[in-house]
Parts: sequence; C-alpha cells; structure tokens
Amino acid sequence: MRDVMDVPSASVSDDLPYRDIARLLAREQVGAIPVVDDEDHVVGVVSESDLLAKVAFEASGHRVGRIGRLRERRMHGKAFGETAADLMTSPAITVLPGATVAEAAWLAALSRLKRLPVTDRGGRLVGVVRRNALLQALIRDDAEIRAEIVARIESCCPPGDRESVEAAVHDGIVELTGSMPPADAARLVAEVEGIADVVEVKSLLTET
Repeated sequence: MRDVMDVPSASVSDDLPYRDIARLLAREQVGAIPVVDDEDHVVGVVSESDLLAKVAFEASGHRVGRIGRLRERRMHGKAFGETAADLMTSPAITVLPGATVAEAAWLAALSRLKRLPVTDRGGRLVGVVRRNALLQALIRDDAEIRAEIVARIESCCPPGDRESVEAAVHDGIVELTGSMPPADAARLVAEVEGIADVVEVKSLLTET
C-alpha cells in the first residue's frame, strides 16, 4: 500500500464551509476529499455528490424534490448543510498502510470511492490511494513483480545472502527459497509483502 498511496494528502476540517470545499475539490481536481478533526483523525469523506445536493437546493430557491427512499431522505438532509460535518459521508471507509493492494481495491470497489483515505491504527490520515493506482498495480504481471523483489533482495540482504535466495511469482503469489539468518529473512518477507500487487508471500527460507 505504501508504494501506491499519495503522500501528503489534501484534507478539510469538519467546520469548513461548503463553498470552500467546492473550490478545493476544483483546485485539487478530485471528486472527494477526507474530512479530519483537530487531531487529524478521519471522520468522514465529502464528495461532489454530497455538495450537489446543497448546490441544487440553493439554486432552486430552497425548494427540494420529493422525499421517498432512504438515499433521497439523506440528500434532503444534506441540502440544509453548511459545513463539511453536515455534508460528509460518515463513517469513512479507510485502509491501513499495511493492507495489500487487493484488500484496498476491494474496499474501493465496495465504497465506490475514487480515492480511499489511508490512516494509521489511530485513525489519523497518512495518505490517499487512488482507484486507478490500485487498478494499475493489480494488472502488473508476475515478471514485473519478480523484478522488484530482486531489487529488494539486492538492497536489503547482505552480499553473502543474495545469491542463496530465489523468488518465484505466480499470479501474485511469491515463494521465497534459500537460506539466510532469521532476522534477515523476516526483514525480507516484510519488504516483499509491502510490494504492490503481491497477494501472498510463502517463505520457505531456512536458517543459516
């Protein structure tokens, strides 16, 4: 996830007026933006769809259409909102930096969000991952993934261990074989797990 997310990420405070939110969305050229509290915890997401209800309400002279289904009732409520807290969709669907690309893609598909907030375990915003970045990561082929793994082996393994380690990749599933000290093996597995499009890491590394 860390390889595909955007850092830093723009956000808005929960008391920001809706017109300022609309200007920020236009300036950042995004369709949605995280809403954070005073301690940078993500409390929701405000999108163009959320703002449209308010703007349409203002443009129609404070007249609203019929109120029927649940979604229509929610939009009616947002029509009277003035700030991000009033208009946002909450709670926000977020993902942790340590999540796999596949897990983040599934959440993005379920939420229908083009940009998914990335938070630490305390709920604080650390970045945003775009849906198109997730898609591009998921369609990488095994050869590209293996090339990145080899580069990680070169960078994080002592010279004596590099030649004894092999990596095989099939449909995003990585199998590591060879021998190295336990601490180095654990570090390598963690590095490989963080590579975009790696679905699973099977470590068959033996202790030297």
